[in-house]
Amino acid sequence: MAGITLRSFQFRREREATWRELDLMVAEVERRSLRALSADQLLRLPMLYRATLSSLSVARSISLDRNLLDYLESLSKRAYFCVYGTRTGAHDAAWQFLSRRFPQLMRRARWHVAMAALFVLLGMATGWLMTAGEPDLFYSFVPETVAQDRGPASTTAALRAVLYSGGDDAGTALHTFASFLFTNNARIGILAFALGFALGVPTLFLLFANGLTLGAFAALYQSRGLSIEFWAWVLPHGITELLAVVLCGGAGLLLADAIVFPGRHTRLETLAIRGRSAAALVIGAVALFFVAALIEGLFRQLVHSVPLRYAVAAASAALWIGYFTLWGRGRADDTDRHR
Repeated sequence: MAGITLRSFQFRREREATWRELDLMVAEVERRSLRALSADQLLRLPMLYRATLSSLSVARSISLDRNLLDYLESLSKRAYFCVYGTRTGAHDAAWQFLSRRFPQLMRRARWHVAMAALFVLLGMATGWLMTAGEPDLFYSFVPETVAQDRGPASTTAALRAVLYSGGDDAGTALHTFASFLFTNNARIGILAFALGFALGVPTLFLLFANGLTLGAFAALYQSRGLSIEFWAWVLPHGITELLAVVLCGGAGLLLADAIVFPGRHTRLETLAIRGRSAAALVIGAVALFFVAALIEGLFRQLVHSVPLRYAVAAASAALWIGYFTLWGRGRADDTDRHR
């Protein structure tokens, strides 16, 4: 045992200066960028990296202490990205995220997203059943700011008129309306994500409450024989918007899962690992909110054909199913096996 300790100490003493120099360079690159290194340092970086890899190989072969092996492995991984990592522009990074990482994250978090979707559907069913049985409950499920004078006391003609509001005289006001919708819906989604830190219970409640609102509206319009026209009004933007909501809710549940079931890491380590994935999932969901707002604020207000509205809803559903099930598959999906 004493011989192993002596051998480890000698090995470290002979090579530690190289490791420390590389560690300082890597830390500087991580804090700032490669531009932070001088020309001489850039020339030395690959040499120090190869020397550290050689030290790691020797350390493994002579079975030195575990702490030293862990340090050299970590340093080698960090240095690898400094030496070989590619630097992409904003456009390339955005394209890589949308074409690969976002759908991959969705598939990795599929059970959390499914749970979020289940609570939205439960809320919709509850809101529909209770409002159909007692119309006055509509006012309990739908905030006044959302109802906008729609309710059981409204006439059928007034309710139908809302489904076809807008038209040629909508003008540029629709752009403002779309901006408002994007901001409001994104705020709700991000709140569902943030509430995941409270073990996910408030997230599930918020998702359920949003489902209650939609279910109450569906019951109200069905009671007036406007169900087909109502869903034609909702689905073109609603498919994308509800998808974004459940993605944010799924991201919140991912955080809750990391806190409740940390696995082999500490809670903070697991939260850091899953938190990055959850945050990226929310960024993608915000993009979906933007698309939904454009449909709601522009297309839906200008196109009044019920068959065309259903066609757009079906096309958007097919698009998202194909995108999240097929895009980004391949080598990067191997991360599923290393979660």
